[in-house]
Amino acid sequence: MSQDLLEHIEDGIATLTMNRPEARNAMTRPMLIDLERSLARLAADRSVRLVVLTGTGDAFCAGGDVKGFAKSAADGVETVSFEERTQGLRMIMESARWLHEMPKPTLAVIPGPAAGAGLSLALACDMRIASSNAKFTTAFSKIGLSGDFGGSYFLNYLVGAAKAREMYFTAQVVQSEEALRIGLVNRVVAPDQLGQAAQAWAGELAALPTVAVGYMKQNLNTALRGSLGDVLDFEAPNMIRTFETQDHKGAAQAFVEKRPPQFKGC
Repeated sequence: MSQDLLEHIEDGIATLTMNRPEARNAMTRPMLIDLERSLARLAADRSVRLVVLTGTGDAFCAGGDVKGFAKSAADGVETVSFEERTQGLRMIMESARWLHEMPKPTLAVIPGPAAGAGLSLALACDMRIASSNAKFTTAFSKIGLSGDFGGSYFLNYLVGAAKAREMYFTAQVVQSEEALRIGLVNRVVAPDQLGQAAQAWAGELAALPTVAVGYMKQNLNTALRGSLGDVLDFEAPNMIRTFETQDHKGAAQAFVEKRPPQFKGC
């Protein structure tokens, strides 16, 4: 793994940190390759109960490396075909799908600006907690690009079609309090409280019945794009599966005994 992405696992919480503070954690190809591979591995690791995505320093992620884009355009030499470039981008964009669909909670901890594909990755997570210093922008229209990493998908259902179009077309900067009001983030805290608040929330999420949460995500994701019948078709077998888990059986007994449940993710 490159130093552009750091990984730390403790108490069932895997934290992935984009680590280019001198560039506001702007993405590099090694970072994105490592991110996709790490998420695929963590999704399958039953000991991991929550994945946190964040950035080093006072930024979440500034998106793509625009300086690199400019250099490539100035050089004017492209030795890789359109099809190969498309396939390469699509492969690393799988990180957004892993964050959105992996069968465990994902949390974006946003200390500062989230822009472009960085914003897309934050939106791909199940929930977001942000510093009051955080700012959000799609940014793509300012450099003549259409957008990637699923941002157009996530914005549409988080803030609605009209607001999503406004944010994409104009690349407006949304401040943290406005982001909270329109549903772009779940919580906003003071900068000096972000670490403690994020750690506390992560602990709560990691203590949930992970198997049930995985099926909840499947139900909710189906509801975004399917009919009521589609959702009912997923909910029924998923409910029966969770009836069979040790987490459910233990929690039911705890309810009878009037004590808090202890979930083990099985």
